[in-house]
Amino acid sequence: MKRALLSGCVAMVLAACSGPVDVEAEGEPKASAGASLHDRLLVLDTHLDTPARFHTPDYEFLSAGTWEVEGTQVDLPRMKEGGLDGGFWVVFTRQGPLDARSYEVTRNDALMRQVAIREFAAKYSDEVELAFTADDAARISSEGKRVVYQSMENAYPLGDDLSLMETFYIGGLRMIAPVHFANNQFADSATDIERDFDGLSAAGEALVREANRLGLVLDGSHASDATLRDMMALSTTPIILSHTGVKGVFEHPRNIDDELLLELKANGGVIQMNIFGAYLETLLPSEERSAAIAALDEAFGTDTSAMTQEQLAAWQNKRREIGVNFPAPRSTYDKFKEHLFHALEVVGPENVGISGDWDGGGGVDGMSDIRFLPKITNDLLEAGYSEDDVQNIWSGNMLRVLRAAEDGRTSELVSPGVLN
Repeated sequence: MKRALLSGCVAMVLAACSGPVDVEAEGEPKASAGASLHDRLLVLDTHLDTPARFHTPDYEFLSAGTWEVEGTQVDLPRMKEGGLDGGFWVVFTRQGPLDARSYEVTRNDALMRQVAIREFAAKYSDEVELAFTADDAARISSEGKRVVYQSMENAYPLGDDLSLMETFYIGGLRMIAPVHFANNQFADSATDIERDFDGLSAAGEALVREANRLGLVLDGSHASDATLRDMMALSTTPIILSHTGVKGVFEHPRNIDDELLLELKANGGVIQMNIFGAYLETLLPSEERSAAIAALDEAFGTDTSAMTQEQLAAWQNKRREIGVNFPAPRSTYDKFKEHLFHALEVVGPENVGISGDWDGGGGVDGMSDIRFLPKITNDLLEAGYSEDDVQNIWSGNMLRVLRAAEDGRTSELVSPGVLN
């Protein structure tokens, strides 16, 4: 049973860790003495996309899957093997048109995704537990269970009704990201070439204020630089980037430069380092893969938000077939390390964390799933970071931001109603 280490206790365990964690580029992680430190740390990830698989017929939380066969990265056996105590499990929905009917449909999808997370926690109550406060994590872990916080990636399903934020908060939501791949009613996205608002919209500013009122952590991943700066300027509590990389290693819209990284530090925020290959370096697909994807686009179109559920299921099946027959190029663990250590050099271990975007596209050669997480702990120790530093990187920093959001919450909980 894993027990979280408080900062004053971490120093006692290094003496028990005499060897490196040896993880092969492919295959099974190798056990070593160094893994014992990792196993004693409280290890949390701020962006687990696994809830998207909860109601699929081929996913079983209690059974060990593999990335190579099932294409999955998170389940209970692998959480135990990789020392992952849990984290933020994501309420994600597809974004459609910015109109009332689309908001209504997607609102229902988001509510059902939150219900699925709560059902998951109830079904496996001997193994996992819903978490609502920063202090819950250590308690749940000390009881031998995995921690289930909830976050929302993309506030689009709120439509024009911010009172829904309180509904999701009551259901357990504790983190929210205003925007995803495309601009929406709240903000500009990093990956949308258009700039509708040059940052937050008026509705986005209201969202930030409501998140502060409720005690929700604000997530700036996927936000444009201007949006992130607006969030930091307006929010009364620090911002987190739940899964992001650095432009100091790879120039990509989803990554942030050193100047913005230092602004995030001054804000008290945290960048959780992504393990998503396309944001780590340029990856060029094979001609066969490109041709297969082009044929898929020709057959189904490129707007998945416009597809029926049946069309979407068929598209997903074809997309998986392409992945098996013509695998996407993958980045490497060494490239991830470049991003991690660059961020640490710029802002230090008090403002950096780790989040793999597991089951959402994350994973690289040498770290295909969560079983390999102890390798990061070993590399941080070998680089000279202290045990307290490593604990902060794995969970202390993000829990500090969560606690700040809790402390900043106002006592009055009156619905803000519908936006004009």
